Formats: sequence, C-alpha cells, structure tokens
Amino acid sequence: MESWLIFAIEAVVLLLFFTAVILIPLAKNPVWWIHDYPKDIQEEYFKTHERVPTQMLSATVLIKKGFAVVFALILLYFLAKWAGAYDFTSGFAVSYALWSVINWYDCFILDWIVFARWKKIRLPGTEQMNQAYHQKKYHFIRALYGAVLGLLPSVIIGVIFSFYH
Repeated sequence: MESWLIFAIEAVVLLLFFTAVILIPLAKNPVWWIHDYPKDIQEEYFKTHERVPTQMLSATVLIKKGFAVVFALILLYFLAKWAGAYDFTSGFAVSYALWSVINWYDCFILDWIVFARWKKIRLPGTEQMNQAYHQKKYHFIRALYGAVLGLLPSVIIGVIFSFYH
C-alpha cells in the first residue's frame, strides 16, 4: 500500500512539473514548441515568419526530444526506485505507468483542453484557426506514438533494476 501512495504522490508532482516545463516556455514563446503544432498551423505561421526546422529528424527537434527522453530516463529511474521497484517487472511497470500518466495527461488535458482554448499560446498569425487548434485526432495519434516511445526508457529502467538491484 505504501508504494501505491508513493506512486500517487510522484505522479501528482510529476504532472505539476511537466505542466510547468511545457506551459511556461510555451506562454513566453509559442515558437519554442512549434515542432509539436499540427502541420496546418505551422504552415500558416510560416507564411509570415521565417521557417525553422520542425521535422522530427531535424537537429533542433532531436536535441529537444533527446534531452527530454534522457532526462525522463534518469527521473523515472529514481521515481521507480522510491516507489519500491526492485526487479525488471517492477522497474518497467512503475516507470511505464508514470510515463503513461504524463503522456495521456499531455494529450487529454494539455492538448485537448489547454492548447485548444488558451489563445496566449497560439502562434502569431494563427489566432483565428480555432478548428485547427481543436484537432483531437492529431494529438491522440501523437499520444499513441508517445505510448510506444515510452517503452524504450521503461525497458532500460527494467534492465537496470534486473542487474543492479
């Protein structure tokens, strides 16, 4: 029971931290996360602004996403340890559960609600694109990719627990 309480506390703190990491830079400069905006919004923005790399394999995106995955790997390892993980199965399960909480929160709350309604985070010149900002299917598909991506750090964490604990 204690490990479930620790997991719940970790999940809530992680949600608050994730929200701050996403929304603070986004509110200050929406272009910072331009690679995560739907393509039609990006194209409308680039009609009046200088084009920046947004492809998944561009250096800018790889650096941002790579740093995030490495940071998540380290953070999830320690969170899994504090939640009582002790072998491959528990290390994988706790880390993937935390990853999933963040992934689906990002989709359902941040993308479907906040991203769709908060005008301050719209790219300049795209403020009128209400329908484009409410694309649930786009964000759901991205969350499915996130669910698959989360398997990698979770397996790595499970392997670490299986050899070193």
